[in-house]
Amino acid sequence: MQAQFSTAYELLAAGWGVQLLWGIAWTLAVTVVSMLIGAVLGSLVAAAKLSHRGGLRFIGESYTTVFRGEPELLIIYLFYYGGTQVLTGVARSTGSIGSTDILNMPSFLGGVLAVGIISGAYQAEVFRGSFLAIHRGELEAARAYGMSAWLRFRLVIVPQVLRLAVPGLGNVWQLTIKDSALISVTGVAELMLTANKAARSTHHSLLFYTVAGILYLVMTSVSTPIFEKAERYTSRSFTRPK
Repeated sequence: MQAQFSTAYELLAAGWGVQLLWGIAWTLAVTVVSMLIGAVLGSLVAAAKLSHRGGLRFIGESYTTVFRGEPELLIIYLFYYGGTQVLTGVARSTGSIGSTDILNMPSFLGGVLAVGIISGAYQAEVFRGSFLAIHRGELEAARAYGMSAWLRFRLVIVPQVLRLAVPGLGNVWQLTIKDSALISVTGVAELMLTANKAARSTHHSLLFYTVAGILYLVMTSVSTPIFEKAERYTSRSFTRPK
């Protein structure tokens, strides 16, 4: 056992430890950007699903059904490799590149777009459920008080949707951290790809995959109290009517 710990220390000290830390940084970058993309898309899709217009509701329902029902890896392949094909076709048609050249989709961009769209499908349901949980009497009171639609949205709807959405967004955050491991197929040097490279280079697969698993667990575990604190912060001045 002591020899195994010694080997692990030597490998991590030899440079793989720093590489894994960079992998964590890339994983968090992918997760944050994907969550932001998902928040924008999720808000729009939630509004569409709550709309009185049948066409918008159909678009919103189709979005969440498709992107929650398809395998995440398939969507990543579609955006990365499909995006490369589209970019290459456009560049060739405009003469920007030769007929045999290929214009690759940037790996980070393709990855975060795919994961962000997946995240948006889940965030849409979180925002929609949070809006439906708002006490209808509060909206009616704001309307009776003479608030404009913008004021009702900014002062009544947004604060309560955020408060009610925080727990669900915490769950989506953890799902997005795990989904970020899948974009290793695009070549982004996040934690999973770094651990895979280390395992193949050193032939210590058990060590590096175990370390990667522990690091993912640390990231998801640390995020839990952060979202709990965010929930308390957004609830500090909220009192639900009886």
